[in-house]
Parts: sequence; C-alpha cells; structure tokens
Amino acid sequence: MATLWRRRERFLGVPGRLCRTVRALSGKNEYDLLVIGGGSGGLACAKEAAQFGRKVAVLDYVEPSPQGRKWGLGGTCVNVGCIPKKLMHQAALLGSALKDAQHYGWNIAQPVHHTWSVMAHAVQNHVKSLNWGHRVQLQDKKVKYFNMKGSFSDPHTIRGLTKAGKETIVTAENIVIATGGRPKYPTHIAGALEYGITSDDLFWLKESPGKTLVVGASYVSLECAGFLTGIGLDTTVMMRSIPLRGFDQQMASLVTEHMEHYGTRFLKRCFPTKVEKLEGNRLQVTWKNTDLGTEETDCFDTVMWAGRPELTPTAIAAGKLLARRLFGQSSELMDYDSVPTTVFTPLEYGCVGLSEEAAVQCYGSDNVEVYHAYYKPLEFTVAERDATQCYIKMVCLREREQRILGLHFIGPNAGEVIQGFALGIKCGATYPQLMKTVGIHPTCAEEIIKLHITKRSGLDATVTGC
Repeated sequence: MATLWRRRERFLGVPGRLCRTVRALSGKNEYDLLVIGGGSGGLACAKEAAQFGRKVAVLDYVEPSPQGRKWGLGGTCVNVGCIPKKLMHQAALLGSALKDAQHYGWNIAQPVHHTWSVMAHAVQNHVKSLNWGHRVQLQDKKVKYFNMKGSFSDPHTIRGLTKAGKETIVTAENIVIATGGRPKYPTHIAGALEYGITSDDLFWLKESPGKTLVVGASYVSLECAGFLTGIGLDTTVMMRSIPLRGFDQQMASLVTEHMEHYGTRFLKRCFPTKVEKLEGNRLQVTWKNTDLGTEETDCFDTVMWAGRPELTPTAIAAGKLLARRLFGQSSELMDYDSVPTTVFTPLEYGCVGLSEEAAVQCYGSDNVEVYHAYYKPLEFTVAERDATQCYIKMVCLREREQRILGLHFIGPNAGEVIQGFALGIKCGATYPQLMKTVGIHPTCAEEIIKLHITKRSGLDATVTGC
C-alpha cells in the first residue's frame, strides 16, 4: 500500500489534487451522498436519501476476522448479530419444547440429539439470502454499491480499494461514516488472539464449538452462552464484575440465576490471564479468582470473547433521520429515551425506559414507586417448569399521575410483550391508564396490567390464581 501511494505521488503530486481538479472542472461531486458502511444504519440512511431523488452510493467492505471469517452486505445484525443469534436461540427453545412435549402427551424418543452442522448450514443460508436481498434493495432504489475499503483523500473524496487492489476514486457532497463496530480481542491476555474467537466467528462455524468458555457478561455473552447450553453444549461464562451492565441489576441477577438453573456454569469475579493450546487442539485457560485470591485452570474446545454491539433498530432510526435532515428539510434528532430492547437469554428479558437504579438516581427513592409481581406462565404449569425467575417490574413516579418511567419483564416472548407496551410508555402512559387497559387472557403480558403490589408495601408479590 505504501509503495502504491508513493507511486501516485510521483505522477499525480499531492494525493487528492487530481480529484479536486476534476471536481473543480466539473463543478460538482459525483454523488449527493456516499455512505461508508453497509450495516443497518448505513443502509437505512442511503435508502432514505434515495427516496428524496438524490444520487447515492454505499461503500462496504468486511475485514476478515483474525480467524479468517468474512461475510456479505448487511453489517453485524444480519451476518453475525441479531439474525443468526435469534435463530440459534430458537433452536435452543425448541430443545426445551421437546422436553415439555412429553408432559403434553407427545411420545419423543430419548435421548434427543442436536446436530450443529445442520443448524449452522440453515442459518448461514438464510443470512446469505438477506445479503442478496440488501443488494437487490439498493439496486431497486438506484443506490450504487461499492464492495471496497475506503479512506479519505479530502473532505469530499474517498479512495476505494477492492480486495484485488484495484483503486476507485469516489466524490460526494456529503459523506456519512456508518462503519459500526467489531468485537475486540483482549490482546493483553497471552493466547487470546491466537486461539480465541468472537461472535464474528461463532455463527459461521461449520462444526460444533464443543465445550465453550464465554468471557464477559454483556448481553451478547449471555445470549450466546444461553443458546449453546440450550443445544446441549457444556458452557461456562466468566465474568469479572456484574452481568448486563447498564440494565436493571435485579433483573440481571434473575437472568443469570435462571441460566445457572438451566445448566450454564458461571465463574464470578474471575478474569483470564492466558490461553494455551494443548495436544488435540484443546485450549487450557488460566484465570484468577478475585474472591478466593487463587489461580485456576480448565480446558475447553472453544474460547469466545464477547463484546457489546449497538442496537440495530436504533441505528436504522438514526440513519433515516440523518437522511431527512440532509435532504428532506427536517430538523428532527434521534430520541434515545425509552428505546425498548430484549436480551434473548433462555428466559428472555425485555425492558423499556429507566431501570429502578436509574429512576432512583434521577428522582430520589421517595419519589419512585415500583409495582412488581412473580408469576407463572400457563405453559409452564403442565410441563412442571420452574418459574422462580419469571418476574415483572414497573417503575413509576409517585406523583398523582404516576407516569411510568420503566417496564421490565422476564419471561417467554419478552420482546413481543415489551414491543407493544413501548408505544404507551413512549407516549407518557401512566399507571392509572394501564390499570384501565383490558388484558388478553390467558397471556403473560396480561400480568403487566394486573400489577398492584408495590415493593414499598413489603407484601408478597407472587401471583395466585389465573
């Protein structure tokens, strides 16, 4: 690359001078908008800009992971995030459903086995279909797609370089950087980069990861550990401090408690110091236990470092709003308050608005009322499933109207439940308004509109009856 750059300097002078000269002669840039990054936010911005009749291009390039994995258009969500994660989570849920089915009269031969390669092949084929779908959408909207890695020559000029080394110069009046993020390796840990993987690799493995250590306690970590456990793999989560940082910590504790009951092993207040490769491709991990002050080791087939990518719907919304501000005479900014989300752990956790801790910090404990309930989903009864961690919490202001500040739900289909309530909370719904809402019976979501016991009262919050 350095040689190529110097050669261009010899013939063209200062890099970018030719581009600026061409632009000066033509009087305009080639594109109204160039988006660097073909993920959720970048594609949304590009397609929205095209709706305004603007000439738009997208430049996207996937740098292979240290383990050599790469993928197509669509960014983290499509390729190594939300989509494959949810499908593998579904695979794990089906495994639990097979156990439940026997209680409902289904005769299922035991033991039941899961085949990773079959699941992975089906998931990867779906992802590839989405890659193609994004390309077709760009073509339909007349958005030019460049599969190139870009770098700035000047504020309106991008040098694009293909995998084969071919260079293309692209100019644009507006350039949006929407490259997103990639998982980071803890390079200070010996062997981490050489022998570990990240979520960039997990979803593209052709063979089962086997006994797996997932390092970290982010939602990515817990989701991956959850579905690995669910399909029958020996899975351990190593966490240095608290799980699900930034989420309500009572809910986070319930999530990890259920995962432990579900079969995931947790190494709490531990951090790895080195990873070594043994004979037979096994990996020996050494870590320190800060509670005991000891050094411990164990062997695994796979060690995964888990990061924390941003939320896809938020990126899409922000991308669209940016395009409208640039080309649609809009001044609307992205509102990051009351953004709903769900952690797809074996027992899902969905939430919108403030955590209990954040509400108390903002308004003071005397001004916050928390309604809560422990409930048992009807589906769990016949199957004799434990519902100890099925819990709902609504955080409200104590003032007369009791505006809802946050809603937290642990249970089946949490994402579907929270998505519906998110609109009301975004619109400023109050506790009395919620109490006037008629429930759909019998559902888990119905338990939300039946909340009536406060934490302050000290009464038993366990739901009885139907």
